[in-house]
Formats: sequence, C-alpha cells, structure tokens
Amino acid sequence: MEIVTFFVGLLFVPLLMQIAKLFGLFVCVRECEAHVYTLFGKVIGTIDTAGLSFPVSHFGPRAMLVPFFGKRYTVNTSIRQHYLRSQMINSEEGTPMGVGIWYEMQVKDPESYLFTNANPDGSLRANVTSSTISVLSNLEMETMLEDRHILSRTVRQTVSPLSEQWGYQLGSVYIRKVEFTDQQMVHNITDKVVKRLVQVTSAMKQDGENRVGLIKSETAYKVSQKMAEASAARPDIVGKELNDIAKNDPEILDSVLQVMEVNNLLESYASVDLLPDNGQYLIQLGDKSRVPVTAELA
Repeated sequence: MEIVTFFVGLLFVPLLMQIAKLFGLFVCVRECEAHVYTLFGKVIGTIDTAGLSFPVSHFGPRAMLVPFFGKRYTVNTSIRQHYLRSQMINSEEGTPMGVGIWYEMQVKDPESYLFTNANPDGSLRANVTSSTISVLSNLEMETMLEDRHILSRTVRQTVSPLSEQWGYQLGSVYIRKVEFTDQQMVHNITDKVVKRLVQVTSAMKQDGENRVGLIKSETAYKVSQKMAEASAARPDIVGKELNDIAKNDPEILDSVLQVMEVNNLLESYASVDLLPDNGQYLIQLGDKSRVPVTAELA
C-alpha cells in the first residue's frame, strides 16, 4: 500500500503543481523584484514581498483569471547605475568641454514604471543629460572644476520630480569628469603648465641659492667679528698674565721674554751673528785702524 501511495504521489504531485501554476495559485517573488498583476487591461495589484506568495489571498478569486484574461509583469527594483560619457557643453569663455555624469536609480512605483512612460530608462537618461547641460552651460571653467559637488546636487533636484512620475527614485548624481575636447587646446594648456612649472622651479632654486648665500655671508661676518674680538682681547690677556708673572717671579718673566724674542727671530728667518762671551774678536773698539773681526755662527 505504501508503495502504491508513493508512486501515486510521484505522478500526481508534479501534475498538481503544474495546475496550481497554470491558475496562478502561488508565485515565488525574488529579492529586489515586484510582480504587477493586470486583469482585463486594468492593474489589480502588486506583490513586492520576497518569498512564496499566494495571489488569491491578495486579490481574491479573480487572481485565478489573470493567467487567461490578464498578465503578470516582473519588474526589477534593484539599484542600477549609469554613466554618461562626454556630454558636450560650452563654458562662459566659449571653450567646448566634455562632462561625465554618474547617477543611480531604483524603481519605487512599478505601476508608474510600466504604464506611465513607454521608455522610462531612455527618458531618464535624456532628462539627466539635458538637466546637466542646462545647469553647467555658460559657467566659468573654474566653477565647473571646483564646484562639482554643488552642481551635482542641483542636477539631482532638477531631475527628481520628473523621475518620480515615471516610477523612479533618483539616487546619487555626481559629475565625475570635466575634460577638454579640443586636443590642440589640451596641448597648449600642457605647454603653459610645463613652462610655468619650469619658471616656478627656477624661481625656487634662485631663491634657495640667495638664501644660502645670505646665510654664508652672515656666518662669515659673525666669524670674522668674533675673530677680531679675540685678536683684540689677546694683548690685554697676555699683558695681564705677564704683569702677574713679573710681580710673583721676575726670573720666569725674563725667561719668557727671551723665549718670545727667540721665537720672533726664528719666525722672521733673519741671519743672526753670535759672539761668545770670552772671544777676543774685538781688540780695540777705539782703534779705527783695526777692523773688528766677527764670526758668523749658524
């Protein structure tokens, strides 16, 4: 008996599932997904709760007529991102520029998304593009490059009311890139920037050299001043020390003076004649007929 029940269930359960699916008795809704039901050309409701749902409990017995006289639409409600490249605008100076716009969107009203606009994606893309061009056109180039955050919020505020009518909720809008489209202008700007960098580098180098030279001259001046002060103070210090030596021990002073005299003679490289004390070389100082004899000792 159990075997018969198993085979009967094996045959009839898939058949019952197909019949239930044919009459729309159940539906499996995925994450970030919504199912819109129409009957005789009119919307009867939407199921957007993820999981297993039973349309009969939401819409009553008429839900079983949808597979025959209506239609079930599946709408993706996940967040989608788009990037529009090189949208052409003109600055206040008349410079042609390309702007890149990044924006994200999410379907919040599936019914409006399906039946208000035949091509909501294309309409939203065109609306974002036209709003960006109207907001950024004839602005100063400096404003375009520096105030992109404020301009992005302005574009979002302009596009949001119309996107909500089409069932969209517009998320972040950001102007990611502002570029020059004229290659000759790009080359000219690059050359100017390179020349300006060279000028700035040369000016910085010259300023550094001037500062180094100034520091060297100030240092040399201070060193020479200190050396002059030291040279001026040396005789006074030496004189005071010699006076102290003369008061305490005159013999040491005589020795020091002799040593200093000999040192000066040696430093002058002069020739010196040395005469011994007991030498008889000067016979008569008063006799002019005789020539004194000297001996040069090296």
